[in-house]
Amino acid sequence: MSGSSQPEFAERRVRCPGCEGLSLYSPRNPYRPFCSARCKGIDLGAWAEESFRLPEDTPPDEPFGDPRLQ
Repeated sequence: MSGSSQPEFAERRVRCPGCEGLSLYSPRNPYRPFCSARCKGIDLGAWAEESFRLPEDTPPDEPFGDPRLQ
């Protein structure tokens, strides 16, 4: 083995989902993929308030009626 000081895995920098700043994606960052406890907490709060909802694109059944009755 060589005396290299490089880590076994290269550490990556990714965009923080909270603030979009650079975040260290590594076991050394306990908040990954977030950059800080603050961004992680804000995301958790939004999740708890159910702010992360998918838009409902399907039309309601009422305008079409029951197909068995047509």
